Amino acid sequence: MSAEAPPLPTAGSARAGDLRRRAALVLTPEVRWLGLELGDLWRYRELLYFLTWRDIKVRYKQTVLGALWAVLQPVLTMIVFSAVFGGLAKLPSDGVPYPVFTFTALLPWQLFAFALTNASNSLVGNQNLVSKVYFPRLIVPIASTLPGLVDFLLSFGVLLGMLFFYKIHLTVRILALPAFLALALASALGIGLWLSALNVQYRDVRYVVPFLTTVWQFATPIGYAASLVPARWRSIYALNPMTGVVEGFRWSLLGTGSLDVSLIVSSAIVLILLFTGLLYFKRMEATFADVI
Repeated sequence: MSAEAPPLPTAGSARAGDLRRRAALVLTPEVRWLGLELGDLWRYRELLYFLTWRDIKVRYKQTVLGALWAVLQPVLTMIVFSAVFGGLAKLPSDGVPYPVFTFTALLPWQLFAFALTNASNSLVGNQNLVSKVYFPRLIVPIASTLPGLVDFLLSFGVLLGMLFFYKIHLTVRILALPAFLALALASALGIGLWLSALNVQYRDVRYVVPFLTTVWQFATPIGYAASLVPARWRSIYALNPMTGVVEGFRWSLLGTGSLDVSLIVSSAIVLILLFTGLLYFKRMEATFADVI
């Protein structure tokens, strides 16, 4: 008994099967958290590494002193602050030698100022790359902030030498230092995202940044202790995100001060700046290649 051959598909049945397959195909949009597309940063991580390494090499290329410039700036600033605030003004330093007191605060501040300046000018400085090649534009300001970590590590070595000279011993509090370091970078990046996007449309932003950082430096407890600020103004003073960072550095390295409400307020401000900066940057990203 021979098996019957299966019926050949007709044109009508083929079309019906094709329609059924099409009906079963459901296209769904890719889920992205608030449209930030942060996953693209990981996919383009090699470009992030390349841009960061390029900025590090350019920073020290064809210089006489090389990496010593990263140390000279905070050291010279420390000497000036020690002479003016510590010597002439006789400001208290919470029982810590004034040079160490000032230099500890200068480390996060120099990192913040460097990262903020570079991030605000990053898009304009890479306009040929931005206007010709597609990649997540968020990589550019992030890559511009990371080279400051090299300067920080070099200066941190000097600080360790100062602590040894003045016989100041480190405690378990130093384990909290990376958190304050991340807070400084996040603060610079959050503000830098705002300024870099604005700088694409309004080029005079680059002239505002140096003035902003100069004023901001004196509004931050670098040459003086935050304890000098009256208690009723502490909450308002903590709206400066670098207040909590500087006080956190002194707490973790020198054991001075305490982690009070100012750190909570400063941390909240940093998160707000970073989140709103990301939203504004992504909103304006589509116009960068046309306007820049």
